[in-house]
Amino acid sequence: MEKYIVKLTQEERETLLSMLKKGKVSANKLMHARVLLEVDERNRASKKKSDEIIANDLHVSAKTVARIRQRFVEEGLEAALLRKPHANPKSRKINGDQEAHLIAICCSAPPEGRSRWTLKLLADRLVEMEIIDDISPATISRVLKKTN
Repeated sequence: MEKYIVKLTQEERETLLSMLKKGKVSANKLMHARVLLEVDERNRASKKKSDEIIANDLHVSAKTVARIRQRFVEEGLEAALLRKPHANPKSRKINGDQEAHLIAICCSAPPEGRSRWTLKLLADRLVEMEIIDDISPATISRVLKKTN
């Protein structure tokens, strides 16, 4: 017996069906809507399908079907349709003000004995000027690549 039993109301079914007919939402949402319609107990009264069969029919994994089923029961329709947000989103290492300082340093004259700025020199100068606590040359490279 499955732990999470999905029972869609008529209103929820109509919402999901209209979403599928229009097709104006993300592919992920459409796939989740198809899964919910397939696992609905009221729809499956005559033809019981396992999560594996549903997953095979919809070209997703059985674990995905189980996860969508669980999120619907625990959190509701909207949560089941949306992707789960990342648990640990990474913040930007360098903000706009720090980026402006970096670009200003790049445009200035290079240090004595150098013909140009290197990524390591730029990183060291930002730390030396106490604009940022710690930064790698790779991060400097990514920031400068985006400002071109």
